[in-house]
Amino acid sequence: MKRYRSLSEIRTDLSAGSITCAALVDQYLQRIEERKNLNAFLEAFPESARAKAIEVDRKIAAKTAGKLAGMVIALKDNICYKDHKVSASSKILGGFVSPYSSTVVERLLAEDAIIIGRTNCDEFAMGSSNENSSLGNVLNPHDTKRVPGGSSGGSAAAVAADLCLAALGTDTGGSIRQPASFCGVVGFKPTYGRVSRWGIIAYASSFDQVGPLTHTVEDAALIMEVIAGVDEFDSTLSSNLTEEYSKKLSVGGKKRIAYLKECLESPGLDPEIKERMNNIIAQLRNDGHTVEPAEFPYLDYMVPTYYILTTAEASSNLARYDGIRYGYRSKKATDLESTYKKSRSEGFGPEVTRRIMLGTFVLSAGYYDAYYSKGQKVRRLLRNKTEEILKNFDFILCPSTPGTAFEFGANSADPIKMYLEDIFTVQANLTGIPAISVPAGKSKSGLPFGVQVMGRNFDESGVMGFADYIQKIG
Repeated sequence: MKRYRSLSEIRTDLSAGSITCAALVDQYLQRIEERKNLNAFLEAFPESARAKAIEVDRKIAAKTAGKLAGMVIALKDNICYKDHKVSASSKILGGFVSPYSSTVVERLLAEDAIIIGRTNCDEFAMGSSNENSSLGNVLNPHDTKRVPGGSSGGSAAAVAADLCLAALGTDTGGSIRQPASFCGVVGFKPTYGRVSRWGIIAYASSFDQVGPLTHTVEDAALIMEVIAGVDEFDSTLSSNLTEEYSKKLSVGGKKRIAYLKECLESPGLDPEIKERMNNIIAQLRNDGHTVEPAEFPYLDYMVPTYYILTTAEASSNLARYDGIRYGYRSKKATDLESTYKKSRSEGFGPEVTRRIMLGTFVLSAGYYDAYYSKGQKVRRLLRNKTEEILKNFDFILCPSTPGTAFEFGANSADPIKMYLEDIFTVQANLTGIPAISVPAGKSKSGLPFGVQVMGRNFDESGVMGFADYIQKIG
């Protein structure tokens, strides 16, 4: 099978008649079967994917095809697709078939994307390693002894292993960008309120955003053109106009870039990543851009604030999974109280249980002001400081992750150590700004890592354009 790295490559072969969408889907399905050891896909959709491929081939022949014709894409297992299973990789939603499609799925299909299956993830998108799925670990294609990152690890691994051209993930605290870094692909988190969350199984509603994982920034931009924009089903969406992002991937003159001094000086930063970051900074300066350090003294407060606020929202969002309305119901239940207790304790995994209990605690009487209320105040402080930096600079540059992919089990015994894997990515979710991770190189052991670009609210064009430039100078 030819390994495609962009939709433009596929379009070239479609125009030349050397491939059809139907044949392309069959090739990807074959590769999914060959690499099933990765456990990236929970399920392929051969019938609906082939039917859509035949439809798109007809549209291409009639010259009526949409802008995503030829794109074979996967969905993270918390994105609803009508008449297909969706479970958030949790036992509590095992066997659930969605009665409707999310807005992002409807928009992809309308532009003739071909959805090939659903990918594994940390249960309810809670995790940084994809070790929390009730359906088994996803393996990193670059080294199967190592994690792919999380929670969108299945989506990142699927793209990296050429099981699909692109995938959608969700990003609550880095769940697109961190696995993108670990797997050596592009991962983009839009501004909060840019993409509809209708039909997305919620983790933390004021943080969650849908975004693409691809090989190129151009393909990420093209997907963003399709899925972004106002939706009557999501009142949190901004009315700011979307753009043709794929046509604006240019730097447009010399830029002012800030790098967070505290990130580069962090004792937990891998020396090889630090060296690469310094090389990128030197290259940007050589190209005429202004690159200066910016102080961000709140680095140590971001992860605690993030986990206080997201677990609080999770405890509320996941209250609906009670064994009565829908979802898993314990066979050991004998009355109403035991139905609630046993269904939830048996249906949720240990990490989800931990976060629900933590969230319930920080919202409880006597602790609300001490934790949740204070967390909201710190969130505003973080946002003010970030906006202050972005008034003086066009972009913020920092590593996507403090290290490369770690081995399975390396952080499992210490939740705090695992949570600190998000230290460079949670800023964008706490403040709502757009952020992207692009491949920045590989370590001496051959493991990929990424560099992250963050920008002003709703400046998706600028962030993706600058990230594309960085990827190409690398």
